[in-house]
Amino acid sequence: MTPPSRPLQGILWMIATGLCFIAVTAVVKHAAQDLPAAEAAFLRYLLGLVFLLPVLPALLRTSVPRVDLALFATRGVLHALAVILWFYAMTQIPIAEVTAMNYLSPVYVTLGAAIFLNERIALPRILAILAALAGTVVILRPGFREIQTGHLAMLLTAVIFGASYLLAKRLSDRNAAGMVVAMLSVTVTIGLAPFAMAVWVPPSLADIGWMFVVAAFATTGHYTMTRAFAAAPVSVTQPVTFLQMIWAVLLGWTLFDEPPDAWVILGAGIIIAAVSFIAWREARRRRSVTPPVPATKY
Repeated sequence: MTPPSRPLQGILWMIATGLCFIAVTAVVKHAAQDLPAAEAAFLRYLLGLVFLLPVLPALLRTSVPRVDLALFATRGVLHALAVILWFYAMTQIPIAEVTAMNYLSPVYVTLGAAIFLNERIALPRILAILAALAGTVVILRPGFREIQTGHLAMLLTAVIFGASYLLAKRLSDRNAAGMVVAMLSVTVTIGLAPFAMAVWVPPSLADIGWMFVVAAFATTGHYTMTRAFAAAPVSVTQPVTFLQMIWAVLLGWTLFDEPPDAWVILGAGIIIAAVSFIAWREARRRRSVTPPVPATKY
C-alpha cells in the first residue's frame, strides 16, 4: 500500500535540506581557504564517520553481495574525486556559480542513463539537455571573460557526481539505503586519504572544528532529504531545491562580497528550467532515472 502524500511536510523538509547544504557551502567558503582541497574534503568525511556509530552494529550484521563490493569501491573513488574538485571550486569562484553549475549533475545522469543503461531518450529530453548545456555557456561566457580553473573543476564535479549517482541507483536495487550511504562514507574517506596525505599541512583546532560543522550539516541535509522524499513525490519537492540558487546569490552577496551576476542567474534559470522539464516528463511517465537535484550532493 502506497503511503499517503504529505506535500507540506515534504516541502518543509526540502527547505531544511536546502538550508543545510547552503550552510555547507558557506562554511567551506569561509573555512577551507587555508587547507588544500583534498585535505579539507578528507577531514569532512573522516569526522563525518562519527555519525555512523549509532547504526554501525546493524550495518556490520548486513551482508553485501560480493559483486557489489567492486561497485562500492568504484563509487567511492569517483565520489572522492568529485568532492576534491568541489572543495577546490568553492575556494576559487563565487558561491552562486558553484551552485548553478552543480545543477548540471541530473542532466549528466540522464545522458549517462541513455549511454550506459540503454534508457530511451526522446527528442524533448534531448532538447532539454541541450538547453541546460546552453545555460552553462551563458554562465561561463567563453571569449567574454576568463574561464578559471574553478569553473573547469565544477564542470568535472557535475559529471562525476552524476556517475556516482548512476552507480548508487544500481547498488540500491540490491542493498538497503542505509548500507549504500554508509559504504559511500567509508569508501570516500579511504579514497580521499592518499590525496590528503600528499598535500597534508597540520590543521588547526579551528580547521578541525569547522570541518566537523561541515560534516554535521551535510549529514543532517541527507537525513532531511530522505524525510522529504518519504513525505511527498519528487514532483512536489524538486522545485523547492531551486531555492538554493536564491540563497547562494544572497549569501555570496552579503557575506563574501560577491555581487549578483545577471548572466549567472540567467544561465542558472535555463539549467533549472531544463532539469525541471526532464523531471516533469519522467513523473508523467511514472519512471525515475534523473535524480532530484540534492541526491547528487556531497
